[in-house]
Amino acid sequence: MSQDEQNTWLTQEAFDRLTAELEHLSGDGRLEIAKRIEAAREEGDLKENGGYHAAKEEQGKIEARIRVLTQLLRTAQVGHAPEQSDVVALGTVITATIAGDESTFLVGNREIAGDSDLDVYSEKSPLGQAILGAKVGTKTSYTAPNGREIEVEVVKVEPYTGQ
Repeated sequence: MSQDEQNTWLTQEAFDRLTAELEHLSGDGRLEIAKRIEAAREEGDLKENGGYHAAKEEQGKIEARIRVLTQLLRTAQVGHAPEQSDVVALGTVITATIAGDESTFLVGNREIAGDSDLDVYSEKSPLGQAILGAKVGTKTSYTAPNGREIEVEVVKVEPYTGQ
């Protein structure tokens, strides 16, 4: 895998938000879950202790999220969303007609959008690969995981502003 394939583009805001989340999970988050596990352990029989098993499961989720964030932040390329352009790039919000239906979405990593309801497609997804670098008005297609060829037309390209 080349260096470019491993790197993920993030806005500065997303990088800062994810760094803060990682710091919390690595510090206070780990301490809080360790206290919950210890408190549940003191309740006795671990086989039938729902609180203990729930806390251990939560600990596993926290550790998995820490690993994901650590890798993501280690390989992130931080930058600003592109200025107004008519070319699909990382950090742009695209309006496209996909298989006859109009759709609006962000091209990039899901973490860029944070809590936004905006759909996000990775630049590495079949759709992302098909439209990355395409200009407004471009018609192209991509092969869906089910093998079906899907037609796409780029209608509008805007920089992602974080809303």
